[in-house]
Amino acid sequence: MHSSTVPSHLFEHLDMLIRKAKSVGADAADGVYVESMGVSAAIRNGELSTLERSESASLGLRVLIGKKQACVATHDIHPERLNEMVERAVDMARLAPEDPYAGLADQSQLAKHIPDLDLFDGVEIGADQLIASAKTMEEIVRQNPKVTNVEESNASWGLSGFAFVTSHGFAGGYRGTSHGLSIEVVAGSGTHMVRDYDYSSAMHYADLRTPQDVALAAAARTVSRLDARKMPTKKIPVVFAPRVASSLLRNLLGAINGTSIARKASFLIDELGKTILPSTINLIDDPLLKRGLRSRPFDGEGLATQKRAFVEKGVLTGWMMNCSAARQLNLQSTGHASRGVGGIPGISASNFYMSAGAVSPEELIADIKEGFYVTETMGHGGDTLTGDYSQGAAGFWIENGKISFPVHEMTIAGNLKPMFQNLSAANDLTHRYGVDAPTLRIEGMTVAGE
Repeated sequence: MHSSTVPSHLFEHLDMLIRKAKSVGADAADGVYVESMGVSAAIRNGELSTLERSESASLGLRVLIGKKQACVATHDIHPERLNEMVERAVDMARLAPEDPYAGLADQSQLAKHIPDLDLFDGVEIGADQLIASAKTMEEIVRQNPKVTNVEESNASWGLSGFAFVTSHGFAGGYRGTSHGLSIEVVAGSGTHMVRDYDYSSAMHYADLRTPQDVALAAAARTVSRLDARKMPTKKIPVVFAPRVASSLLRNLLGAINGTSIARKASFLIDELGKTILPSTINLIDDPLLKRGLRSRPFDGEGLATQKRAFVEKGVLTGWMMNCSAARQLNLQSTGHASRGVGGIPGISASNFYMSAGAVSPEELIADIKEGFYVTETMGHGGDTLTGDYSQGAAGFWIENGKISFPVHEMTIAGNLKPMFQNLSAANDLTHRYGVDAPTLRIEGMTVAGE
């Protein structure tokens, strides 16, 4: 059985690298060590199509000489190779251009306490059980007479460890488990063929939906799309199912990203402190959510993380920042630095979600005479600079307050600013994707079809 404690060797490798970097000329340095292992099984036509086990360890080092910085990464952790890597990084930093905003986090900002977010359940799922789960899903789906094929049925288990060390005193790490089920289903044939899917992912096995639940949902979702129509172009209310509503939040995340703001490349750049959503709506990032899919006790620069509302009662309260973006904007980091082994810190949300509304999804659409309930979107989405929004879409037509029949090959278009202003939310928020929203309704969007 694996332990929830980060192995000491992760920190030992990083400490050695940082000491070496300073000894050969670096003013400061930080290092990331990531290791993972996992097993996945895929079933196709009742037979095992793939069974994979992966194990990896990778290490990244950032060195700073004044305001110059360089990053290197490796999968080879042999001491001789690591020494070469450090020397290469320092040589690269000497040649790098100056970045006035480069640097480690201020020492006073570093996390003093690393909370346990219950990301590790100690349950290892073996290959036999994964194969059985994947087979169960396929068997259940094939019992539906309208299903014509199952593209693939998958089950997976994984374990990951993350350690981060800086030259000015931070050392922290955490481990997490992951469990997943997914299945892609086909119904119909020829030009009338439709595809859909369902999946479940969780840090704890106890939080994973059952194979039966995932299979039944995938089959029902797929066959419900048979005999879809294409509807005329018009302006109507559009209702986004939760799994596509989250894509609207991703567009907003791009627009409040501190790097976008520093580059003046966001349609929200002049909206700080202004109302951008209805007063009933909050947008929250919660990195400390217990068992959250994207929870983290500290960010990619060693700063403490905290729950924060970026939109409160409809008002935009701030930008999402790492230290570099904060220095550019003369602000403080919000603890949203992200870090892989291969580059400088980026910016990313953790468990980002829109607060739930007060009405059920059925009540949300009850007064719509004619509308579009979107269950799938395709294409680019929103433009972070202009806010222009356009996506291919499929789903169901709403008639007289009821979901009526499937539609496909539609395009929905608008601009994100007025879309957010004309938004209302149902009460069905669940934390399933890492970026989550309840069912959302937006008035007066252009829906183009025939």
